[in-house]
Amino acid sequence: MKKFALLTSLMISGAALAASPADTLVIQSAGDVPTMDPGVTYDTASSALVDNMYETLLTYSGASLTKLEPLLATKWTISNGGKTYTFDLRKNVKFHNGDTMTCADAQYTFERNLVTNSGESGNWFIAESLLGTQNNANDDKNVTWAKIDGAVQCNAAGQLVFTLPKVDPAFLAKLAYTGQAIVNKKYSASIGEWDGTEATWKTWVGKDLTGSNLSQKPMGTGPYKLVRYDANNYLFTAFDGYWGKKPAIKNVVRQKVPELAARQQAILRGDADIIEGAGRSVDEAQIKGKPGITWVDDLPNTTATAFFMNENIKSGALLGSGKLDGKGIPANFFSDVNVRRAFSYAFNYQQYITDVQKGKGKQRTMLLPDSFPGYDAKVKTYSYDAKKAEQYFKQAWGGNLWKNGFVLTANYRANTPASQTAMEMLKKSIESINPKFKINIQPKQWSEMLASSKRGEEAMIIIGWAPDYADADNFMYTFYASDGFYSPRSNFKDASIDKWLKQARTTVNQAERNRLYSLVGNRAYEQAPYILMPAPVAYTFYSSRVTGEGLTKATYNPMTSLNWKGLTKK
Repeated sequence: MKKFALLTSLMISGAALAASPADTLVIQSAGDVPTMDPGVTYDTASSALVDNMYETLLTYSGASLTKLEPLLATKWTISNGGKTYTFDLRKNVKFHNGDTMTCADAQYTFERNLVTNSGESGNWFIAESLLGTQNNANDDKNVTWAKIDGAVQCNAAGQLVFTLPKVDPAFLAKLAYTGQAIVNKKYSASIGEWDGTEATWKTWVGKDLTGSNLSQKPMGTGPYKLVRYDANNYLFTAFDGYWGKKPAIKNVVRQKVPELAARQQAILRGDADIIEGAGRSVDEAQIKGKPGITWVDDLPNTTATAFFMNENIKSGALLGSGKLDGKGIPANFFSDVNVRRAFSYAFNYQQYITDVQKGKGKQRTMLLPDSFPGYDAKVKTYSYDAKKAEQYFKQAWGGNLWKNGFVLTANYRANTPASQTAMEMLKKSIESINPKFKINIQPKQWSEMLASSKRGEEAMIIIGWAPDYADADNFMYTFYASDGFYSPRSNFKDASIDKWLKQARTTVNQAERNRLYSLVGNRAYEQAPYILMPAPVAYTFYSSRVTGEGLTKATYNPMTSLNWKGLTKK
């Protein structure tokens, strides 16, 4: 008890830990934690903590991306032609305050997510499944309390029943997402959150829960509970009333340490067990092979990144003259497929893999992880070919582009060397093809670029997508559909692609879905809406004092946060 009290004191005062004890896991990250409310968790920093305090109905089985297993549920059945899901819930599960979890808590959780849903909360895709729309009641008048209440109910047997308006082959995978973790209804209402009633739901529609009372005072069923925290430090302890296997590590400390050198020194000294790295080139040079470090390489990468070529740029500030006169570009500059194909041939993919990814990269055929069902390795890819780029530039805009030239201004995320290098490579390549071609690149703060690109104001940016759920739909619809999440940033529209994507959403036949996604991939190659960035090979490293599930190739799952309960430390 004395050691625990001392550790708490050091953590809250911000003092550095030294020779961290075997019963304490120390994690250091560069940034802060936006929220601890599951209902608005939509980033990796937040989910890393939420996933250990809260639990979902089901989760991924081991390292599998396709097999799901019960967590707070014990089993489920599917009926009504694939539109009704009935879940049996685990008995005698306790929240951290001692309350017993009931079906009412689960119903409240999903209704709360549907009520407060916003595009930035991560609940848009569960709303799409249960209500038939990504929007909340403020943005879609067809969303009513009756629809929300009818979508999820507890039956007389205490089972949780979801009723979908149409078949959704990705529904179970969506339930494994962090944001669908079960919260305590009675406790939430007692601290000022929505009370779960029809009388008050309207006042909570679309409400930002980032700094909610539940975020400040989380209360889950998970293996760890929050003891205390300040701006830079979080202290968790194993929950004695946890229904599952008791964690081997008693305490977990999460520290914000912005300085990379300080994090590196901490793990090399043994003061920290897990730290946020700085990318392969830096981590290999500074960390790999050092005493006391375990390095795990060749892990699956489930992100997808691309150059977006906006076909309807809604900001005059980036257009120069606004004409194809050698002094700017028109707002629809990228609407000509020949421009997009030329840009795609102008990027040196292999050079990027060699120089930036240190040879640990892979050129994909689609904006979909190659480990996901639906990926087609036979779809054609673009390769660096200056002659073909020149050919398409000469065809673009009836020959006027080649004749007059252009000036394009492109922003990239500030302080990201990989994005800056990619932009510089493309700029150098294109400007070498024709002296009349000019690309100005400039850094921009990430939050500002996210907001402006969502408004369609960025001409060309590099942005990626990490999956919310392990289903091809989460990538293919997001990138390629004219009403997909990223559509405002690209303004790409293709009637055939839209038709195939919608068909893939209405069947549970995986072979048919694979066929449809192959059609999309081939059509996207022809239309070239994006320049597909090579995918880096994932890796991780940690203190050799730590072992356990999620740290090895055999147990690593890119869809889940690291579960502290499966770790041991010596």
